[in-house]
Amino acid sequence: MGLELYLDLLSQPCRAVYIFAKKNGIPFQLRTVELLKGQHLSDAFVQVNPLKKVPTLKDGDFILTESVAILLYLTHKYKVPEHWYPQDLQTRARVDEYLAWQHTTLRRNCLRALWHKVMLPNFLGEQVSPKTLEDTVAELDVTLQLLQDKFLQNKDFIVGPHISLADLVAITELMHPVGAGCQVFQSRPKLAAWRQRIEAAVGKDLFQEAHEVILKVKNTPPADPTIKQKLMPGVLAMIQ
Repeated sequence: MGLELYLDLLSQPCRAVYIFAKKNGIPFQLRTVELLKGQHLSDAFVQVNPLKKVPTLKDGDFILTESVAILLYLTHKYKVPEHWYPQDLQTRARVDEYLAWQHTTLRRNCLRALWHKVMLPNFLGEQVSPKTLEDTVAELDVTLQLLQDKFLQNKDFIVGPHISLADLVAITELMHPVGAGCQVFQSRPKLAAWRQRIEAAVGKDLFQEAHEVILKVKNTPPADPTIKQKLMPGVLAMIQ
């Protein structure tokens, strides 16, 4: 069996892995794990990944979890174009810097925006107070400003003139609040232009394909009570 990727394109790191593999012509078997149906909690998937998370990579007998580790594994194994993870020591360090920063900042706040604004009330039937939603959006705004001022600055991409793993991981995060209806790019022309450059670099069709699910997320039907009970503890832990 060749390379297998366990993904759900509702997940922002899954979208990054999917786009990266497709853009670079990496052959893989897609194994869809539907998070909103609780398939990541199934006995069958736990045998693959005891952490109960996607993305997960399986390459023969080798299983790898965590999206950044997966992206780096694919980068090294398939010898993709150098701009994704540059050889220059300091440029590569800038990619690493962003990838280390984003876990507890941009990713957290984009995730919270989606769940507080859409998924908790619409999918799980749990109301979110106006104050909580206001605070969530305010935290997201602060993080977006940091992304723009500290990381992007006046460059075409986060580490220079070419797209890297940092840009791909960042943009897939930002599409979470976009899917929730947040005005992420409208008042930020620098970030809007950066998004357009990323779309052009990976291909607009591939970008749209990867984000089709998240851009229609507001149409997600309510969860049935059994699924809600199964998902609720993990959701609450995830958005703390």
